[in-house]
Amino acid sequence: MSVITGTRGETVPTVPPGTPAVDTADVSALLERGRALSTPVMRAAVGRLASPMDTVAAYHFGWIDAEGNPTDADSGKAVRPALALLSAEAAGAAPEVGVPGAVAVELVHNFSLLHDDLMDGDEQRRHRDTVWKVFGPAQAILVGDALSALANELLLELGTVEAGRATRRLTTANRKLIDGQAQDISYEHRDRVTVEECLEMEGNKTGALLACAVSIGAVLGGADDRTADKLEEYGYHLGLAFQAVDDLLGIWGDPDATGKQTWSDLRQRKKSLPVVAALAAGGEASERLGRLLAEDAKHPDFDSFTEEDFAYRAALIEQAGGREWTAEEARRQHAIALRALDEVDMPARVRDQLIALADFVVVRKK
Repeated sequence: MSVITGTRGETVPTVPPGTPAVDTADVSALLERGRALSTPVMRAAVGRLASPMDTVAAYHFGWIDAEGNPTDADSGKAVRPALALLSAEAAGAAPEVGVPGAVAVELVHNFSLLHDDLMDGDEQRRHRDTVWKVFGPAQAILVGDALSALANELLLELGTVEAGRATRRLTTANRKLIDGQAQDISYEHRDRVTVEECLEMEGNKTGALLACAVSIGAVLGGADDRTADKLEEYGYHLGLAFQAVDDLLGIWGDPDATGKQTWSDLRQRKKSLPVVAALAAGGEASERLGRLLAEDAKHPDFDSFTEEDFAYRAALIEQAGGREWTAEEARRQHAIALRALDEVDMPARVRDQLIALADFVVVRKK
């Protein structure tokens, strides 16, 4: 299997052999278009929030620093807005038709980030202190709730039949996302999680919202349910590929690129795909890893653990095959996603751009 290697030796799957290389300029333009068209609407929506929630949200999105000064901090990859605009074009509509959907999906996504950071105890996101760390847990909860409510409000204000259909898809995706987070937390306290359970959790936590992102613009553009469902299928499997890469980066990613601590997912005891696959593999390394993680579970925290302790656990996961299996799974889900596009009648240019975004997802380093 082809791989690329990052600065800490992290292995990230490339697209399948024979697939054209990712046109980074084209993808960058798509991401920037999504960001440029959605950000003004996002800022206006955040401006509706009562103080200090408007300020806290602005900090989270990277528009201001902790003191309230304007900044151009990293505001995320903007994959979901890009997909929402492309999905409008897939239905034959102008990309601007997908903007309300793009913003609604991004609001829900950031609601989940605010709550997840607090639940996971993450102190860093995008190279900055997280909202709960700066403003306290109460503000992280309130602002997350407010962003989720704003998402539905923006869509329903359109007052069209299509807006109602889009809102239904968004609320279903939001509920699945919450299901996935609940599963993720519960798995941290279990000795064993099956690969099937892990994939179900990641399908809920990541796949559902990406699936919504790539169908919501089409729905707003008047697409029928069959077209929207096929686009959702693409987005769902793209989400699983995205999360598989995220799981690799959560253990072996470069902190300078990811903005998180070294061995981030191991510190949080996450039962991510590499860990689950390694434990299911059998063999000496798998058994040693199982015994070690069972012993780890007796410790309330990892304060006494060294970098070498985490590196040893990562090495066992790799020796048991968890790293290679996850990289292969990312490629498999990528291929399934692209096959779903074959069943949607859309302009060739839009199809090529959806393929380019899928390729980008599986070769990213952060």
